[in-house]
Amino acid sequence: MTATFRHGLVVGKFYPPHRGHQYLIDRAAALCARVTVLVMAAGSETPPLADRVAWLQASCARLPAVTVAGVPCDVPVDFGSKAIWAAQVAVMRAALEGNGRPPVDAVVSSEPYGDELAARFGAKHVCIDPGRVTVPVSARQIRSDLAGCWDDLLAPVRAGLAARVTVVGAESTGTSTIAESVAEEYRRRGGVWARTRCVAEAGRDYTLTKWQQARAAAAASGRPDPPLDALQWTAADFDAIAAEQTRRENQAATAGSPLLVCDTDAFATSVWERRYLSGRARGLQPWATTDLPRHDVYLLTSHEGVPWQDDGLREGDLEVRAAMTGWFAKALTADGHSWVLLTGSFAERLALAVRVTEEMLARRAAFGPAITDAVLAERGGAR
Repeated sequence: MTATFRHGLVVGKFYPPHRGHQYLIDRAAALCARVTVLVMAAGSETPPLADRVAWLQASCARLPAVTVAGVPCDVPVDFGSKAIWAAQVAVMRAALEGNGRPPVDAVVSSEPYGDELAARFGAKHVCIDPGRVTVPVSARQIRSDLAGCWDDLLAPVRAGLAARVTVVGAESTGTSTIAESVAEEYRRRGGVWARTRCVAEAGRDYTLTKWQQARAAAAASGRPDPPLDALQWTAADFDAIAAEQTRRENQAATAGSPLLVCDTDAFATSVWERRYLSGRARGLQPWATTDLPRHDVYLLTSHEGVPWQDDGLREGDLEVRAAMTGWFAKALTADGHSWVLLTGSFAERLALAVRVTEEMLARRAAFGPAITDAVLAERGGAR
């Protein structure tokens, strides 16, 4: 099928990107040989420009003709001002320069201002679903009710906006119980919250598999069944555990609710590496630093007042357990992570965990003011 236009332009704040935006981009890709999606973000807005660009790039990865770019723009919005129009278009033109693409010959939008914008580019305005009938959603609606509009967000956006609460701690300190209990507290609320996920420990599964393989090898060679503490650990083991933990976490974030509870994470894996490799432990690896997904807060379960229970996959002792609580506290602090120590009875720990989670959810659902809000309110909203 021959494209109608050589180069289509889709402009927006994408604050945040949602199904309506994706529909608009898909239609542009069907009409144009090449499409540039230009994200324009003001400094007052959250999440930042880089996140919105990354989310749209991920969502448009299946569209080879689409390029997503971003540019900061704090030019006020006033559709009746020629000076403001000139300032806005100047930013757009500067962002489009040097990309090796032909001049824009189509502006694809669902906005009334599309006619004026297209005229300033010497292009045709292609207006798509101006009444929001095909995809009835707007960014303003989402910003005012994130949980209520959760399924209108693109999958990468859900993964990026979900509040991530991570429970960490030494062996037999109740980390898994607290993590699952927090998730269940929200599932009981129903609606979108019923999909709240609790990401299980990849390290536990990895340990079980490694032990089973060692026992099978011993049986094949006629050697005695090796105990758990005879396993030989390497840096490669922790690389694999961290990668799988992050994979599970990111996968769960796209399909769950506005809350993701993690029973450990890749950063915690670096502490366990110290525990098992001792003097052979490395410094923090990329999977625990630059490649680590965003986590809003860590809940550190104290060892104090928690009886030691061996579930068959534990090999530490009370002394090591106490030391590890300190290791977690120091590591989290040194790397600049926010963390809360959970102490007291189980009920007290859970109550504090839920309270902290509530505060994190409120913060993630709060968007900074958009410079378009006042204008769009007068017009009844926009994408």
